[in-house]
Amino acid sequence: MTIAIDKPTPLKEEVELTIRGILKTLPPSCFQKSPWRAWFGVLVSVVAVSLGYWGLAVAPWFLLPPLWIFTGTALTGFFVLGHDCGHRSFSNNKWVNDIVGHILFLPLLYPFYPWRFKHDHHHQNTNLLEEDNAWAPFTQEIYQGLNPVIQIFYRLLRGRVWWMGSIAHWASIHFPEDNFPPSQREQARFSNNLVIIYALILFPAILFTAGIGGWINFFLMPWLVYHFWMSTFTIVHHTMPEIPFKTRAQWSAPEAQLMGSVHCDYPYWVEFLCHDINWHTPHHLSTAIPFYNLREAQASLEQNWAPYLYKTKFSWALMKRIGDECHIYDEENNYRSFAQSGL
Repeated sequence: MTIAIDKPTPLKEEVELTIRGILKTLPPSCFQKSPWRAWFGVLVSVVAVSLGYWGLAVAPWFLLPPLWIFTGTALTGFFVLGHDCGHRSFSNNKWVNDIVGHILFLPLLYPFYPWRFKHDHHHQNTNLLEEDNAWAPFTQEIYQGLNPVIQIFYRLLRGRVWWMGSIAHWASIHFPEDNFPPSQREQARFSNNLVIIYALILFPAILFTAGIGGWINFFLMPWLVYHFWMSTFTIVHHTMPEIPFKTRAQWSAPEAQLMGSVHCDYPYWVEFLCHDINWHTPHHLSTAIPFYNLREAQASLEQNWAPYLYKTKFSWALMKRIGDECHIYDEENNYRSFAQSGL
């Protein structure tokens, strides 16, 4: 039974919590890979994206906005499947994971290896203030030390323009070679060059055959919708007024993964096209759980750990609350708004 709570219950001192201990409460079936279910997910996404592009090609102009939304959401399914490839939970074969991951990420112009490296870092440092690279808030001191132009971008992306945050993350985190240690740079360069080559082929082909209007219709608008969902999923997963980021002295991996990872219910069609990426808490406890087993794992967590889980439901009011409150890190209250910080 689901227990509705406003925020996770802090762990009591007498509760000895370890990730291994939590995972032992999950059914072994949660960790079992099913090739046919994995590839069926690929089939669903390929069919959905193909239908979306077919619709964009034949529909009258007034039907284009809903088709952009559908196609961009279906493209987000490509990312989720590639996300499983990056965690090696799609296939037992490393090369299958790498090849499928690269192929699925290419239409999104996302470099697979750089994303995998940075995403692994996020999992290892979830909600750790100094290290997490996914929506970690700035302290007031860091914010005030920023270039004024960067301050403007930060205010926009932490406020009402949160839905563009994924684009900033995509451009600033994954492509600069200096963001990676020497041991990772060759692979990062390979994926980045692959994306660049793909774009150099795709964009002229679209412009030559369909013009600038076709480029906007077939690429830009679905791509922006994809980034809307990427921004939405990632900010909601760990950024709630009740969900704390913590300094290293305060941080605990089990608490961060269990209590700092948010489950959010979305409309069914979104969850279907995006392969249940929103069932996020079990994924943070173990990246070995494939996307098609996340619901089973979440049900087990709710049975055994319900008081420590955070659950919410997607709404524009929720996004307004995040955009209005979750601005500057505050050790006692988790966040302060810009106005509360006098900024």
